[in-house]
Amino acid sequence: MSEAPNPGPGLEVEEYIEQRHFFEGIQHGLTDNRPMQEILMSVRDEILVTTNLPMAIDFMASELRHSGQFGPAMKRLGHYFSGFQTYIVASAEDDHGKFDFQTGLEILKLEAKLRAEHATPQSLFLFQFEAICRHRLKYDTGFAAMLLDPMYDDAWRNFLEINRRRIGLIDIADMIYTRSEHYITQQIRRGGKLPGSDFPPLFGEREGRIALANRKRDPMLLFSALQRQLGYPKVPSKKKVDESLFLIPQMMRRMERLEARIKLLEEENRGGIDLTKFYQKEGMPPPPIDDFE
Repeated sequence: MSEAPNPGPGLEVEEYIEQRHFFEGIQHGLTDNRPMQEILMSVRDEILVTTNLPMAIDFMASELRHSGQFGPAMKRLGHYFSGFQTYIVASAEDDHGKFDFQTGLEILKLEAKLRAEHATPQSLFLFQFEAICRHRLKYDTGFAAMLLDPMYDDAWRNFLEINRRRIGLIDIADMIYTRSEHYITQQIRRGGKLPGSDFPPLFGEREGRIALANRKRDPMLLFSALQRQLGYPKVPSKKKVDESLFLIPQMMRRMERLEARIKLLEEENRGGIDLTKFYQKEGMPPPPIDDFE
């Protein structure tokens, strides 16, 4: 097993508070259909200047002009943005995936709020893991990104490295239960074998009892119970798009196309289509040609 990277120290609380405001500002700007560059500059002016976020926004704005994406810029700012934050943005920007950018921003906003409120490794892991499960993201890549988080110590990184390729092969409740203090309590009561020092408990009695009660059940029921009991933010689900909002514009465009075809048919029945109206008039600039290069 390859040795997991050793991430640097975490950020100050005020950084996470401003990050939450940053992600929320982008959400509101996209809802108003504003250009991304304009959104970044507007939110930057609101960010606390004593933090490092304004400099990170400047770099992201510069990279956005070149690549049109946030993910590569956040990856290069690995000392500031966590691996999980970069992973969420990269997944949202993946053209082949179904994970939308607005949902990704909501997850990042809630995760920054959790960090600002002194998250524990247990609550942070469960929130991140549920986000990956609920939105059917790639487990292997997601756990690899979580390995870079300074919140997790060597024991947690060993746990993530072991399980990153086992998800789907083992029951999620068993994965949590066997690394809990409740499992050790049960083993002592039954006279069973205790785990070695290389596998210390990572979850408490309460998490272990909840996991044991939800074995062989829907993992979403397990996550819901853990979320209620531990009090970490509820992972957002993908918002359903109200298709009725797009129905009338679609019908209008179809009616315009039908009207154009009817006019062409009427002209043809009257003796032929007059093509002269499509000719370029003298002194007029040629019609624009789309550049697909």
